[in-house]
Amino acid sequence: MIAQLDPLYIRTRPGKAVVRVSSHLLFQGRFVTTKHRWLNRIILAELSAMKRLPRLKSVEKPIFIVGTGRSGSTILGKVLSMHRDIGFLNEPKALWYTIFPEEDVNGHFSRGPALYRMGAHDVTPSIQQAAHRLFGTYLAITGSRRVLDKNPEVVFRIPFVKTIFPDAKFIFLVRNGWDTISSITTWSRRYGKQVNGDIEDWWGVNQRKWRFLVEQLVTAEPLLSQSYEQIKTFTRHEDMAAVEWVLTMQEGLRMMGSLPDSIFLVRYEEVTAHPKKALQKLLAFCELPDDPVFLAYAQQVLEPVPHKGPLPLPSAIEDPFFETMRAIDYPVGQRP
Repeated sequence: MIAQLDPLYIRTRPGKAVVRVSSHLLFQGRFVTTKHRWLNRIILAELSAMKRLPRLKSVEKPIFIVGTGRSGSTILGKVLSMHRDIGFLNEPKALWYTIFPEEDVNGHFSRGPALYRMGAHDVTPSIQQAAHRLFGTYLAITGSRRVLDKNPEVVFRIPFVKTIFPDAKFIFLVRNGWDTISSITTWSRRYGKQVNGDIEDWWGVNQRKWRFLVEQLVTAEPLLSQSYEQIKTFTRHEDMAAVEWVLTMQEGLRMMGSLPDSIFLVRYEEVTAHPKKALQKLLAFCELPDDPVFLAYAQQVLEPVPHKGPLPLPSAIEDPFFETMRAIDYPVGQRP
């Protein structure tokens, strides 16, 4: 269903369904592997017009869910979107492309140059102004008090976002590496397709995202840089997903070390096993008030997912993968 809506969501807070549809149609855009991408021209045109409007509402303490995709970020975002104060943007790539076109590593809207990692030095006054106007317009249109932006790749752009929104909060969502690899692999094989001679899957248009990841991130990652020549030849989804997971986890851990008051680590397994306890801690970090309706909804929709077993990995990624598992306190288990 559109915007991840379902009957329980609509019944619980009907007004939230309107917010979700508005978010989906006006701000997020159509991505690689999705249908009706002709709509992007319309969405990008209206976003371009919005960023020229006066700021309609102040953006205070925006919240960002970051980490590796397929770690439960969509369900966490959907659950948090039920909170009475929150307006939820599920990977608003069109909005961010309007702010900074070089962020499009997948090729959703452009095949030009792109940056995986973005820092404070990339922020200009016009970028800051556009971000505040667009997010402020979103809050005004949806009648929300706080923005929640689920955008896993922002883990590599935290200094960039923090410069734009100094009071931003970041939820660093982690999940067992084996489960994340399995989920990425299943998703890419299920939804990947060939369109007009281009292959479009998890790794962008013709592996554009993978190339940027290897060239810009692997070369700078101490655990992986010495294996660059081997890693750049990877073609198996599982191996590529392991590289992405290691890079993302290591980046998140570094960011937690440098910005401990702004980043909160959340385990997918804890959220699904003990939703009330985990989400109350999350509300405290995000400085959101208690909301019994939100917590009741979360307890109805969150449930544990069975773990996946280990699988063989190339030597170039195996040791970094196990070292990263230990760094975030996941059991390594038997090597396959």
